[in-house]
Amino acid sequence: MELRGFRNAGLARHVNPWLVALLALTALRLMLAAILPLSPDEAYYWVWSRSLQGGYLDHPPMVAIFIWLGTALAGENALGVRLLGPVSLFIGSLMLARTAEDLFPGRSAGPWAAALMNATLFAALGAVTMTPDTPLLFFWVATLWAVARAYRSGNAGWWLVAGGFAGGALLSKYTAALLGFGLVLWLFFMPEARRFLARWQLWAGGALAVALFSPVLFWNAAHEWASFAKQGGRTASGGAGQSLRWLGELLGGQVALVTPLVFLLCVVGIAMAARQVWRQRDTGAALLLALILPGAAIFVWQALGSRVQGNWPAILYPSAAIAAAALLPAHWLRLRIPALALGFAMAGAAYLQATAAPIPLPRRQDPTLARLGGWDGLAADLARAAQREGAAFIAAEEYGLASGMAFRLPREMQVVAMDPRWRFFTLPQPPDGAEGLLIRSERRGDGPPLWHGAIRIEGDAGRLIRARRGQEAEAYRLFRVTTAPGQPPSAVLPRPGR
Repeated sequence: MELRGFRNAGLARHVNPWLVALLALTALRLMLAAILPLSPDEAYYWVWSRSLQGGYLDHPPMVAIFIWLGTALAGENALGVRLLGPVSLFIGSLMLARTAEDLFPGRSAGPWAAALMNATLFAALGAVTMTPDTPLLFFWVATLWAVARAYRSGNAGWWLVAGGFAGGALLSKYTAALLGFGLVLWLFFMPEARRFLARWQLWAGGALAVALFSPVLFWNAAHEWASFAKQGGRTASGGAGQSLRWLGELLGGQVALVTPLVFLLCVVGIAMAARQVWRQRDTGAALLLALILPGAAIFVWQALGSRVQGNWPAILYPSAAIAAAALLPAHWLRLRIPALALGFAMAGAAYLQATAAPIPLPRRQDPTLARLGGWDGLAADLARAAQREGAAFIAAEEYGLASGMAFRLPREMQVVAMDPRWRFFTLPQPPDGAEGLLIRSERRGDGPPLWHGAIRIEGDAGRLIRARRGQEAEAYRLFRVTTAPGQPPSAVLPRPGR
């Protein structure tokens, strides 16, 4: 793939500075992916990879497939779980750059679009952790790349490629439906795009996307449509005051996660794209708007009734980054370098805090402590407690806690997870009559555990602290438990290397 970037930097004949920078950044992210401890959610998705299915209660299965491939290549360790994160972002960055060149030729927008995207905290954090947003972002960008190739070349065969990538997006997260909706709007409302409606490759590409998504449909049909019901039932109503709070959180979260100057440039770029469409009927700008505005409207609408997680709108920013790279007025261009500098500085600060924690921030002010800190120490303390108590297994009510312990505890220690979601897995049930320890976060309050007949271990012997360099992340209470009929749904989790 030939990419023209900054002056005198063609890939064909010269070393490309922005590509070298991207390779170096990817190498750094691979190193961080290897040394940072897995978060509870990542460990949970690793469990998915050991029980591959057509779907899961929370999301479609692509994140499990990514982890399965990564661990097959690099082993069942943190790097294996996250391997395809930095790799997919590297490939996606090349695709995004090519897309910008196809939609807006002659503006040298490709390297800037890729750089702006990589300068966001979305990309910085998403590249070193593995969540469903990781494959979603890759397949979203890949679909956009294939559509741009079809538009620029006039070759309808690219729609078959786009359909395959769109199917991958649908297998990643349900919000990928916004990708299909945006493309349909673009195809029907833009004359230059409408010509593809007469080509069989477009319709075959759409059929291919649906066919690739069909395992999720079949899984849901066999499991009471559980995943669709869970994801479709998020909207609630908290009144006008709560809606304003959620809208404020949505906006503030986007400014922080995109980084302030990159966010500003993206907003200006979107406004310029709208102007291009209004005044010139620009088909390339219309494609970007079609993949931004419907999703933005959905997220704002949802924030009127419930909290929108900050990572959900990440899919809007590949198109916004292209708009910011290609359509900014001349007087805005001087902000591109400061935007990149601030974005990468914020990412570097997050990486440093996650790895070395130079600033002893409390849990509420340090997401890296809350999500990543102290897990190996907790697992070691829990293993010692289990040996002291003669426990045959460790159990947990929280799916992330149980999954994290399954990933870390000694292999001979059985881990039992207790949560209604486990009934949707094809995992073994614990045998009756076994005695073990239940670990329960004190954040769950003083209410009784889900495990019937659990006996609290009093005093210091029954309390464990997860901490990083002396900074407490979370406290846990231990209970003695015995497996018996009539307990809530539970499963014996897989272990690395088994």
